[in-house]
Amino acid sequence: MHISRPRSVLLAGAVVVTLSATALPAALAAPSSTAVISEVYGGGGNAGASLTRDFVELANAGTAAYDLSGYSVQYLPAAPSAGSLWQVSALTGSLAPGGRYLVAQAAGTGGTAALPTPDATGTIAMSATGGTVALVSGTTPLSCKTAADCAADTRVVDLVGYGAAVVREGSGPAAGASNTTSVARAASLADTDDNAADFAAGAPTPVNAAGETSGGTGPTDPGGPTEPGTVRIHDIQGTTRVSPLNGRQVTGVPGIVTAVRATGSRGFWIQDPVPDADPRTSEGVFVFTGSTAPGVAVGDSVLVSGKVDEYYPSTTSQSITEITAPRTTVLSSGNALPEAVVLDAASVPDAYVPSAGGGSIDALALQPSVYALDLYESLEGTRVRIADTRVTGATNTYGEVWVTVKPDENRTRRGGTLYASYEDQNTGRIKVMSLDGNRPVPTANVGDVLSGTTTGVMDYASYGGYSLQATELGTRTDKRLRREVTRKQKGGELAVATYNVENLDALDEQTKFDTLAEGIAVNLSAPDIVSLEEIQDDNGAVNDGTVGSEATLKRFTDAIVAAGGPRYAWRYIAPENNKDGGEPGGNIRNVFLFNPKRVDFVDRAGGDATTAVAAVRTKKGVALSVSPGRITPNSDAWADSRKPLVGEFRFRGKPVFVIGNHFASKGGDQPLHGRYQEPRRSSETKRVQQATEVNTFVKSLLAADDSARVIALGDLNDFAFSPTVNALTSGKVLKPLIGTLPTNERYSYVYDGNSQTLDHILTSPGIRRFDYDVVHINAEFADQASDHDPQIVRVDVGPRRPDHGHGRH
Repeated sequence: MHISRPRSVLLAGAVVVTLSATALPAALAAPSSTAVISEVYGGGGNAGASLTRDFVELANAGTAAYDLSGYSVQYLPAAPSAGSLWQVSALTGSLAPGGRYLVAQAAGTGGTAALPTPDATGTIAMSATGGTVALVSGTTPLSCKTAADCAADTRVVDLVGYGAAVVREGSGPAAGASNTTSVARAASLADTDDNAADFAAGAPTPVNAAGETSGGTGPTDPGGPTEPGTVRIHDIQGTTRVSPLNGRQVTGVPGIVTAVRATGSRGFWIQDPVPDADPRTSEGVFVFTGSTAPGVAVGDSVLVSGKVDEYYPSTTSQSITEITAPRTTVLSSGNALPEAVVLDAASVPDAYVPSAGGGSIDALALQPSVYALDLYESLEGTRVRIADTRVTGATNTYGEVWVTVKPDENRTRRGGTLYASYEDQNTGRIKVMSLDGNRPVPTANVGDVLSGTTTGVMDYASYGGYSLQATELGTRTDKRLRREVTRKQKGGELAVATYNVENLDALDEQTKFDTLAEGIAVNLSAPDIVSLEEIQDDNGAVNDGTVGSEATLKRFTDAIVAAGGPRYAWRYIAPENNKDGGEPGGNIRNVFLFNPKRVDFVDRAGGDATTAVAAVRTKKGVALSVSPGRITPNSDAWADSRKPLVGEFRFRGKPVFVIGNHFASKGGDQPLHGRYQEPRRSSETKRVQQATEVNTFVKSLLAADDSARVIALGDLNDFAFSPTVNALTSGKVLKPLIGTLPTNERYSYVYDGNSQTLDHILTSPGIRRFDYDVVHINAEFADQASDHDPQIVRVDVGPRRPDHGHGRH
């Protein structure tokens, strides 16, 4: 493995679904005597896994090379829903006669051995226990979801379904694999178009086109170099992000071992103690030993021979320059290490990264005195040192913590670093990890300080970008960050909150329910209405058609009462099975909780998963056609996504319309630190469509009653300065309340050390007096019930109407 881990791999192999077999066609693709899928392994990086990465291996049983240009490997879950999509990994090059071709897929933090150098790299997180993999002529995703439909698609060259896969060849799928077993063809590569007969489960045996089965030979191999060659590390690193020697063999590269990684992506870093005069060329490089444990120690003087490789942890990330398949000779031990480069506010530039007009920055000459990412790249593999750094992203479950070397850069009130605009990146952020298994990164919250010096090598990962692999860690200074408690609403104030409870279902541990409940009862001071995001059905990810959430909400509301809160009632509309995105089988939805002793819910029958709510003009103002209802649920804007929930409430006799939202995620967007600059935000298109639908509905309410009180809130998955929020507020029909806070308090979520706003509350012009608060109880803490902070608005709707008796005090 060459990567920290992609987050998506956490879902791989998490769910086992058993389906009854149905009659299937005898074959899908015609039996092949040339290119076939020879092995599939989806357990890579999982707990207890044998390998750190998923893979698909291809083989050529023919006597001529098989051109793979324009081909792809594609993956479909074992039990695809209507919303399931084939995931695609493009291929290049050719498959030699009798040879193998290795496609690396998603990696994780588990596993003990790395793949040999892959011939192609994808990011698909395959299930360990079941799924379907296809070799496809073309890179357009397949659309078939059944064995019969895939049999009719002539683009399918070969296909294997394993575990409980619905889409497979022949009488049944290949035997189920696991974290320690793959499914593989026999050595004969026979293809009878019956997956159950052609494949067997066993220990994974990945082989690449070079015939390699591991990352390289041992560091003390007797065939190692004996004399320094002509190439130095700065020659390998070059003046751009890609080595001028990429793909070439190098011999006898000298250096001092500065750090060793003995688990996961095994290898060691070496650094030349005699640097050149060019600040663009790094003097350090990673030597990748694969499944072989590094046999060197810090302070060893070594000579390394091997192949220079630019490894891309993902298709949109920057690369890591490495020496692979190494042969290493230790010349001496106990040598002094090169002096570490100090990173601080004075040395790190204020500009973030050069622009390539959306293209790749790989070939641009580095400007380390101008751009922060160029500086970090010029130090890749080099020893660096930071001191007394403030924590801007709490320690996560992977033992990583984000700090800043710029103490005054966009500082929030509670010690974070604010992400204020697309143009104003925070250049001082660095992720810190520990290479010492006996001394992990301390558990720290935002605002704490990593005191003293932290020293290590500059590395790069797909998630997070440039990071410091620490060999010396500072100590935590606790700044005593506390969870906030908002004030109680007054008698005449309607308190409305939003809270993303992170895939809550009835099968979750009681501690999760209790912690979330305390957040509502205590920290939010028991709002009158709570709009919840990410409530799942009663059995969570079990994909059996269950769509109701009664048991989940009963446990949650019981926990709120136990925490001292009121007995909430609830309203929601159950989605159609697997039509609202989220975790397969989870049937995620928005839900309203409300305190019936304080507020009335106006129930109007007819609302269901596919019926659109409408504004109805009446003599007393506007009303909803159905309540609860959904906004344009059949619009393409909501395909495979959560639909907004609309409810009509009455408080002190006056109507209030609440719209609970959970817009499409940012999945698929290019990272801020990636090789494409400026990064493309592909997911934004759908959120703008969704925002437009909600905006249109709000306009219909205001057209019927321009004084209507409307509160739109929820997880919009986008920033206050985004086109999404611009579309939602078009015509000034809604006001985003985050902008009413002081600048250094405008955040509800922390990602990669950036404090940012994804959750929002917006109000219509009919709401003139309000008090708004983001209640920080999760995002800044290492121990959190959700990764989102809740928000609350207390609205003064005016005195009770004397002629209306439905409102309660």
